[in-house]
Amino acid sequence: MMSTRHQHARSLRVVVTGIVAAAALLAAGAANAAPLSGAAGTAAAESTTVTPAGDEYAAKLTGEATFTAGSVTVSCTVSEATGQIPAAPGNHNDAGPVESGINAPTYDSCTASLPGVDATVETTGDWTVSMQNGAPATAGLTMPTAGFVLKTSGLAECTVTAAPTEAATATGTWANGSPSTLTFDEAAVPVKVEGGFGCPTSATSSAFSATYEITDTTDPGADVTVTS
Repeated sequence: MMSTRHQHARSLRVVVTGIVAAAALLAAGAANAAPLSGAAGTAAAESTTVTPAGDEYAAKLTGEATFTAGSVTVSCTVSEATGQIPAAPGNHNDAGPVESGINAPTYDSCTASLPGVDATVETTGDWTVSMQNGAPATAGLTMPTAGFVLKTSGLAECTVTAAPTEAATATGTWANGSPSTLTFDEAAVPVKVEGGFGCPTSATSSAFSATYEITDTTDPGADVTVTS
């Protein structure tokens, strides 16, 4: 039988690891960017055009965002963010990604398969999203240094800071459609964990999987697309 001490530590590791990865969500922002994500990873520097130029967009989680540590899973059902495609000619780059600022992603309704830990998250600073044409197209969500802070209460009091020493990027796969989608598949983000007994202070990274739908809020009849 697992001891109470081991149950507490395991529960905290799961919640902290899972929710931290959410920030490199999103959500949502989005497009959080939750959804839309920041530096476009290692994709070849092909030309990129994001349309409709100048339109605002929203990124919203579809289904659940899941965070896995061993056999335990943390799920979030709410994550979203908003941003704006650069106006022409800024929505095109002849040799690389199209970048723009977004609001700090938000997320809520996160639960762990093991009970006993509550968590609150604060996102701050200037976040960016970078979209790169390719096969497949990608989108990267970049958070500023210490732009995501998670605090736990209950079984133990821990503070988890994502991107603790410098800006960090989580990269996802972009698919054009109606709506377009951004999918994160075990995207990683560095973290620093502080706290007392039960806090997973040896953790240095977290993984996240989720899918966001990206919609044009300026013109609901238009689709946000990434092309050459």
